[in-house]
Amino acid sequence: MKYIIKPRAARKIYTFYGNVAKKYRHTYDKADYKRNVSEALNSIFRIENGLLRRKPTISQWAGYHMANTDRWYFAYTIDGDTITVVDARHAQNMKF
Repeated sequence: MKYIIKPRAARKIYTFYGNVAKKYRHTYDKADYKRNVSEALNSIFRIENGLLRRKPTISQWAGYHMANTDRWYFAYTIDGDTITVVDARHAQNMKF
């Protein structure tokens, strides 16, 4: 499988944890930020290989496939052996 992560999806991950770092600047350090971003990005590579394909639960993702970990939801397309992740949202920001 080949994975493509669109800038929008990556930006959502970086921005979310950047905001966490700002809010909890006395307890959340750069190591936490790097670890959380790395875990989120690495979980993308489990799409269709451990993370089950689901029907999107939010209207903005109609027409895409959806997969989720315990913390992140991903909207993606499949074209042959290429998975393109077009959007990502943290679980606490999902609106059903």
